[in-house]
Amino acid sequence: MMTPSWLRSMVVLGVLACGAALVTAQGRGGQAGTAFPGGRMNDDGSLLPAGPVSTLFSQEAYTQYEILEPGSEAFAITYLLESARAGATEITNATRAGSMGTNISVFDPRTGQPVKFTYDLGANGQYAIRATLPFPVPEGGIGRVLIYKTYTDARTYQVSGDTITWVRSLSGYRLGVVLPKGYAFVSSNVAAQMSTLPDGRLKLAFANPSGQANNLTIHAKKTTAAFTPSPYRDMFFDDVKTLYDLGAPEAGTFSVEQTYSDSRKGPTATLDILTYLPLSNLKVVDLDTATALTPVKSGAVTRVTLGVPITNDKQSAHLRVTGTGSDGYRLVNGELVFDRELHGLRNTVVLPAGWDVSGVSQSGTVGRTREGRVFVAFVNLNAENHFRVTIRARK
Repeated sequence: MMTPSWLRSMVVLGVLACGAALVTAQGRGGQAGTAFPGGRMNDDGSLLPAGPVSTLFSQEAYTQYEILEPGSEAFAITYLLESARAGATEITNATRAGSMGTNISVFDPRTGQPVKFTYDLGANGQYAIRATLPFPVPEGGIGRVLIYKTYTDARTYQVSGDTITWVRSLSGYRLGVVLPKGYAFVSSNVAAQMSTLPDGRLKLAFANPSGQANNLTIHAKKTTAAFTPSPYRDMFFDDVKTLYDLGAPEAGTFSVEQTYSDSRKGPTATLDILTYLPLSNLKVVDLDTATALTPVKSGAVTRVTLGVPITNDKQSAHLRVTGTGSDGYRLVNGELVFDRELHGLRNTVVLPAGWDVSGVSQSGTVGRTREGRVFVAFVNLNAENHFRVTIRARK
């Protein structure tokens, strides 16, 4: 199985999701050429090649923007971000140039309690939140903070009569945008899930599988329609990601590593993965503290007792489940076949060393690890939480 430290080194942190939107030059030419969302190009308009894909999963941060009253030029932001750097004592979140940050508060998602932070002008001339973690990030763990803040930016939020326009380059991966109450969409240029919140406000939820910027423009107008709350949950708030590390196909087994946050209230967390993926050698770790938790089976349900019970909406448990599976993996006439139902938003399948992918039944991103192993990464943009995938490979 891949070591957790190797996996953590591959994680792309979402610390820029509410800060400046940056595009990094890759491949030939370094910083040469002109940047545009998704890459760089030469002066003659030809594209500079990007480097090979090597990131197993997209950004970890989740960001929600709530557009406030017309004329305020303001929008409230909820930002959940993390750091996997062992020993880190704080997480920094910069304010994007041109935006003014106010009404800032920071919480520990594990306990729901406030944490200390500063909001100061840095040497680079940019304001930034520096949130102090409750304790240094432990080896094998992940530090998290939940930030609430309000930005004022007249370039982003514009009003003309009864219509509003909200335009922003959103460089996060999992995103939500909420209209002011009493407003309806005229248009939105990014494909998104739409729902009505309990208070009648309309919300968009979406993701960019590549992790690149979403250049979003929303036009909305005043309405007298009374919207009924939708039963749809924000599918992109779900941070679950599952790694399938395939062993030799002759053996027909694979290692599984799933990380996710569970916000269901109570002193225990139910391991839902076991309802669709039987695992041997089961282990569970509390990622906030890197503490091993003991799974206890009761009938068809397996649970772990949390170090801190979940009692309020700011809390969640951050868990890593590992084990060994075998269902749906075999060797057929010299061809590797991985064929099974995958669950959740993000799934990545890593082939054994020396095998090259020859067919994938669903849309996925193909890349190679630093060790040269081929992987296929899937992002499920459909509301259905499960889908069947067949991967074929040859040596």
